[in-house]
Amino acid sequence: MDEALLRDLTPGVLAVLVRRGADFAAAEDAVQDALVEALRVWPADPPRDSKGWLVTVAWRKFLDATRADTARRRREDLVDDEPAPGPAPAADDTLQLYFLCAHPSLTPSSAVALTLRAVGGLTTRQIARAYLVPEQTMAQRISRAKRTVSGVRFDQPGDVATVLRVLYLVFNEGYSGDVDLAAEAIRLTRQLAARIDHPEVAGLLALMLLHHARRAARTLPDGSLVPLAEQDRSRWDTKLIAEGVGILQAALARDRLGEFQAQAAVAALHADAPTAEETDWVQIVEWYDELVRLTDSPVVRLNRAVAVGEADGPRAGLAALATLDDSLPRHTAVAAHLHERDGDLTKAARLYAEAARKAPNTAERDHLTRQAARLNTHGRL
Repeated sequence: MDEALLRDLTPGVLAVLVRRGADFAAAEDAVQDALVEALRVWPADPPRDSKGWLVTVAWRKFLDATRADTARRRREDLVDDEPAPGPAPAADDTLQLYFLCAHPSLTPSSAVALTLRAVGGLTTRQIARAYLVPEQTMAQRISRAKRTVSGVRFDQPGDVATVLRVLYLVFNEGYSGDVDLAAEAIRLTRQLAARIDHPEVAGLLALMLLHHARRAARTLPDGSLVPLAEQDRSRWDTKLIAEGVGILQAALARDRLGEFQAQAAVAALHADAPTAEETDWVQIVEWYDELVRLTDSPVVRLNRAVAVGEADGPRAGLAALATLDDSLPRHTAVAAHLHERDGDLTKAARLYAEAARKAPNTAERDHLTRQAARLNTHGRL
């Protein structure tokens, strides 16, 4: 049974039902029922037209549910107008489904959950495990999201930037449980890139590939973090790097720069350096200047301060850091790093320990704690 095929077909099938007039929540339930039926039937009797089979079964599931719901008698005209079984329509509404799941009326967490369920084809249980929350909590989140978008017209133009931000949020969750969210985000972004010719879609795909290429070197077997400068670059995936750089170069050639292309350019410069010492920090600062111009994001300015510290020395980096709000996430960790490079080991150790107490996860906390301990040990020698 090819579960990957089912996941690829899911958004197109859901889009057909919504296009025919089913409200989003009911259509999504019907598609999930059809997927369960496919898992039961296909191993012994695989269909010749997989998508057409799913559309037919999902539509019938939707009609059955509608007929059984006396509160929805107003849909009788729709119920009596069942399309004849046959090949699935060639039109692809998957792109509109992306826009619907990333609707501005949804919170980011709800948009992510709905995208993984409706476009990614993941079960509620899989999504809950990936986000380390109870299945009931995730089910409620998805149900609220479906109700929110059920009244949205399916032919309204969507916002590409919102879709990309949702996919980026999925990617940044990494992986946990039985679902690799980073790989899932890449799969969905590839799918989106095949449907829309947009340089920022390409930029996001390139960014994901370049970051994902370093994944094997990012942690030790015991789960502890390995900073970029200390990673074993022989473990980086050169095929993913080459693909990401190629996609990025094609996007940049279109001269419609966006933030994901600029972020990917920074990642490409890191990937291009044979060693940490050979990193072109001057160019990286220039790309961060572009990102500041595009986004004016405090997080971008924080990352730029790190790059300035590498390109122009730690005191220049500290001067750039001094202009930022010290309540920013990772601000204390960056200050610790720059003070260590500037030779103030006592202050750096104190800041590492403080940053560890603020760390958002165990791996980062343990890494910062080790950094503080290393400097404190050095000071006692």
